[in-house]
Amino acid sequence: MLGPVFILFAVLIVVFIAMAVKIVPQQSAFVIERLGSYNGTLNSGLSFVVPFVDRIAYKHTLKEQVIDVPEQVCITKDNVQMTVDGVVFIQVMNPQQASYGISSYYTAIIQLAQTTMRSQMGKLDLDKTFEERDNVNKMIVAAVDEAAHKWGVKTLRYEIKNITPPASVLHAMEKQMSAEREKRALILKSEGEKQSAINIAEGNKQKSILQSEGEMAKKINEAKGESEAIKLVAIATGEGIKTVAAAISDKGGLEAVQYRVANNLVEQFGNIAKAGNTMIVPASMSDISSIVATAMNIVKAQHTTADEGRSINK
Repeated sequence: MLGPVFILFAVLIVVFIAMAVKIVPQQSAFVIERLGSYNGTLNSGLSFVVPFVDRIAYKHTLKEQVIDVPEQVCITKDNVQMTVDGVVFIQVMNPQQASYGISSYYTAIIQLAQTTMRSQMGKLDLDKTFEERDNVNKMIVAAVDEAAHKWGVKTLRYEIKNITPPASVLHAMEKQMSAEREKRALILKSEGEKQSAINIAEGNKQKSILQSEGEMAKKINEAKGESEAIKLVAIATGEGIKTVAAAISDKGGLEAVQYRVANNLVEQFGNIAKAGNTMIVPASMSDISSIVATAMNIVKAQHTTADEGRSINK
């Protein structure tokens, strides 16, 4: 009789110890109830409870959790229906409050995130929903975290996964984007043509200016050249006259001039005879002598006047 009783007693002790020893995994927490009331929270590691009196009522993970928020239909401010889904990140901070503060914080957070999403989307136009995603995420986090704080849960962040407008709206948006792209292309083309016309006009202007400046410089240079040429001719003529006057003043100068005048007269008659069949000549060759004498008298008078001028200057 002692053998079976001992074995039964030993089995009871092993079962009692197994029920009393609790091993809590890392980043986990077990909520213990004693006779139906909260008794304590077991953290990670080895712990002991009273068998048949204490029980593990709730098990919570203290890791960051990801809750998928199902898609829902939202109506924007401009009465456009769209389906929106998201994902919320939470973390249990107080296992006791998470156990007794609400029946299921998972369901509560999902419902609260959906209602807040509908509320925020109703404040925005369709075009603004894509631009205001970050602000909508922040507003949902603030609203959910305010309520979840009482449940011992921290709402870390919320992210909108997809915003899906109706097919008709998508088609209209595609047309709008195509129109915007065509508009930008036309604007860029017109800007290019405008700049090209400006560049051409500016080039023609610069060309005209340079051409006019070149013409002006050319005329100035030509005028300067003609002026210098006239000056040089005048100087050369003056020097020639001075040389002739000096030659006349020398001995035999008047005779040389007389010879030169007569010689030129004869050459000119010869040229006239070569140029045509008709030639007008003086009635007598003595007229030629008188012409030469008249020219010599003019030379002598000029020579005398020059000598008197030099005497006065002296």
